[in-house]
Amino acid sequence: MKRYLPSFLSFLILTVLVELLVRQGVVSESLLPSPSAVFKTLGEFHEEFRQAFFETLLNVLAGLGLSIVLGSLVAFVFSLSDLMKKAILPFAIFFQTVPIIAIAPLLVIYFGFGSPTVIASSFIVSVFPIIANTLMGLENTSESQKDLFLLYQASRLQTLLKLKIPQAYSHIYSGIKVSAGLAIIGAIAGEFVGGGGLGAMIDSARTQQRVDIVFGALLLLSFMGLAFIATLALVNKTILSRRPFASLS
Repeated sequence: MKRYLPSFLSFLILTVLVELLVRQGVVSESLLPSPSAVFKTLGEFHEEFRQAFFETLLNVLAGLGLSIVLGSLVAFVFSLSDLMKKAILPFAIFFQTVPIIAIAPLLVIYFGFGSPTVIASSFIVSVFPIIANTLMGLENTSESQKDLFLLYQASRLQTLLKLKIPQAYSHIYSGIKVSAGLAIIGAIAGEFVGGGGLGAMIDSARTQQRVDIVFGALLLLSFMGLAFIATLALVNKTILSRRPFASLS
């Protein structure tokens, strides 16, 4: 708890400072709403915010879940086959370099409006860091350890499951942490064009020039991201306490 105290105090000081600046007229409330106005808006539209938050959350979890499963599987296949790696990896890099907002309209054409487009957008943005980090971890296994498994005539699959994956754990965890934040960004981009969730609320508030609603949605998105990071940290701590060898990768 003590490690988070400085961050909490900084947030509190910044909140009070913004409140004073807006109330004194130094900053226009049409550009930057006061924190009290934002919390008032959250209270007035709590049902709309609640529904939008959980809709976005479910889409992000679905997109991130697909990224973890499929991204890890792709990385495992790449580690077993150089041919597959050379054939498919360039396409994964291509999708990572294309801005999601540019291909989001195509997703609407392919999947229609609603959750399928949002999930696909979240998946596309978040899958590459998992592939890249997992593959990096799998390829960092020392040659001496590989030789030992070769000496005992372990199969490629046995080497992958019992040596490479445990040694790559820290890289896998880092990739998932990065992807957790990107999954939220991808989901919001998808909601801008596909509708629904906090992204649709932000887009609607933009046309109405309701900056208080925009900041309310941003506050909830920040909370969602912090919750993801805290959950991943807890899971990581639990895994390392039971499988300490994973921290040696």
